[in-house]
Amino acid sequence: MRPGRIAAVSGAVLLVAAVIGGVGWTSATVDAADRDPGKPTWRFPKPAKDEGGETKSAKGLAGMLLPYDEAYTPGPDLGEFGNDVELNGRQATALRKESLRDLPRTQRRRLEKEIDEEHIKGVVMRSYASADSYVIYKKQTFTASVTLSRLENQRTVRDISRAQNEVLDALGVFRKGPKIEGHKNAGCFLPPKDKTEKLDMMFCSAYVGDVLVSATVSGIKPLDGPTVTRFLAAQLDRITDPGEAV
Repeated sequence: MRPGRIAAVSGAVLLVAAVIGGVGWTSATVDAADRDPGKPTWRFPKPAKDEGGETKSAKGLAGMLLPYDEAYTPGPDLGEFGNDVELNGRQATALRKESLRDLPRTQRRRLEKEIDEEHIKGVVMRSYASADSYVIYKKQTFTASVTLSRLENQRTVRDISRAQNEVLDALGVFRKGPKIEGHKNAGCFLPPKDKTEKLDMMFCSAYVGDVLVSATVSGIKPLDGPTVTRFLAAQLDRITDPGEAV
């Protein structure tokens, strides 16, 4: 296996573990990632407002996230970050490295080097709760968390996404989820069948240009495939190669 492929698979395993395990990052890590000497704390910037007091439309990577509307409202908090988060490259890199803190020192240093070589430009995260009246009536509601990561190299984005899906497939534990129409680069997986579990979950990974897309969806079992994939397709449709909002 090529060194680049090994790096992609290593990163994929870590990212899959982080997504499935939830956002376990701490605000202290973000604080340390973007603090100047003498600055006591770091806080997420407030949304910019125009003269009329209305929040301006997000641009750049944040503008690629599916907006909240009548069908999709703010979902659960993402760890300590709330339901709508934007991190710069330095902060995102620090968070990735923080997830390695329990690994042996030699392995941690090797993976930290691989993370540095990814050249992360930024990460945005947003959570959603389905609120469409028809979906609620049919008891097909769900919550979802979506993460968009922009990297410097499109090939790295492609390798990481493919490696994540290969890892989940190779484990032989997860079931293959539904396909997302019009997005052949997307892959979705479901957890093992468990008759005692009342909730269902689906993890999806995709890429568009230099943007890596990860999504975790959960709801009352069984998740309605068409309802969820429509949401995911709408999110992916907002991104065009090489990563510009539609």
